[in-house]
Amino acid sequence: MENWFKGVWLLNLSLFFFFLGISVLTPVVSPFLVSLRAEPFLVGLITGVTSGLSLLSKPIGGAVGDRGYRFHALVGGNLLGALAGTLYALSAVSGNIYLFAVGRAIHGFSMGFFFPPSLSTAVDLAPPGRVGETLGWRGMMFSLGNIIGPALGGYISDALGFSAAFSFTAVFSLLGAAFAFEAWKEAGISLDGENGVSGEGASYRALLTATFIGVSLALFFFSVSYSGVTTFLPAYYKVLRLPQRVFGYYMMVLGTFSLATRMAGGKGTDRWGPLPVATTGMLIVIGGYVSLYLYPLPLRSYLSAAIIGAGFGLSVPAMQVMAIGNLPQRIRTMGSGVYTMFLDLGTLAGQVSLGYVAQLRGYAGVFPLLPAIAVVALLTLYLPRFVGGEGNG
Repeated sequence: MENWFKGVWLLNLSLFFFFLGISVLTPVVSPFLVSLRAEPFLVGLITGVTSGLSLLSKPIGGAVGDRGYRFHALVGGNLLGALAGTLYALSAVSGNIYLFAVGRAIHGFSMGFFFPPSLSTAVDLAPPGRVGETLGWRGMMFSLGNIIGPALGGYISDALGFSAAFSFTAVFSLLGAAFAFEAWKEAGISLDGENGVSGEGASYRALLTATFIGVSLALFFFSVSYSGVTTFLPAYYKVLRLPQRVFGYYMMVLGTFSLATRMAGGKGTDRWGPLPVATTGMLIVIGGYVSLYLYPLPLRSYLSAAIIGAGFGLSVPAMQVMAIGNLPQRIRTMGSGVYTMFLDLGTLAGQVSLGYVAQLRGYAGVFPLLPAIAVVALLTLYLPRFVGGEGNG
C-alpha cells in the first residue's frame, strides 16, 4: 500500500493524543479521590469503573470495526474521551464524586471503542514482514504519552488544581479525533476497499487457539500486577503527603525507558519470534517489581520505574504480534478487542482485589504481591506449548 507510512503515522498521532488524555490522569485520579476522603477500597472501585466499561464495550468496538466502521469508531472514541474530560473537570469544581464516576464510565466506553480498531488497523497497514516494527512504533506512542502525560498532569494539578489537569483530557482527545479523521481520509477508503472489512464470512472460532488464549491470559495477570503500580503507588504517595508530580516523574521515567526499548522489542519480534522477546521483557518487569518492593520511595523508587519500563518496551509488541499477528484479517478487529479485554479485566481485577489488600494492609502492602503475580503471567505465556504445541503464535 503506497500510503501506508503516512496512514500509520496519522493513526499513531491519533493514538498518542487519545492516550495522552488518559495518561495525564495517572498521577491525579487516586489523589483526587483521596482528597474527597474516599476509602482505599472505594479508590480502587471508582478507578476500576473505566476498566469495567472498557471491558464491556470492546466487543462492540471490535464488531463495529470488522463491519467496515473502524474509523468511525476511532473518531467517536476520541469524542467520548473529550466528554469524559469535561465531566472530570466539572466534578472537580463541584466536588461531586458521582459525576466523576460517570466520567470514568464514559471514558472506559470510549477506550473500548477506540483501541481495538486502532490496533487492528496498524497491523493491516503494516508491510509484510514488518508487523512487529510497526507495532513497535505504535507502542512508542504509548511510551511517549507515559513520558509527557503523567509529568504534565502532576505538575498542572499541583500548580493549578485538579480541574485544570482534567481539562487537558478533553483537549487531547479532541486533537486525537482530528488526527483520526485525517487518517480516515488518507487510508480509510483504500484499506476498506482492498481488504473488504465487512465481516462477512468471518469465523470467530479462529480466536479459540492455544496461542491466543494463552497470551490473553498472560496479559490478564500482567495487567493485574501493573494496576498495583498505577493505582496504588500514587495513593501511597498522597497519604505520605508527597505532591502529585512525584508519581508523575515516576511514570515519566517508566515511559522513557519503555520508549527506548520499543523498537528493539518490535524488530526483535520480527527477527526471532515473539515468545523469546516477550519472555525477556517479562523477566525484566519482574525484577522491576522486586525493586519497587524494596525501595518504594523516591528517589530510589525511580530505579524500579526504569526497569519496569524497559521490560514493557520489549514484551508488549511481542505479545501483540503473538496474539493477533496471524489472525484472519476479517476478524482482526474483534480479535484485538477480545485480546485487549483481558487488559481491562486484569486492570479491573487488580484495582478491586488489590484495593481490598490496601484496605487491610495499607497501600504499601500491595507492592510485595506484584512480582508473584507477574511470575504467573510469565508461566501462562507458555501455556500453548503445553496444551497446543504453538509456541510462537
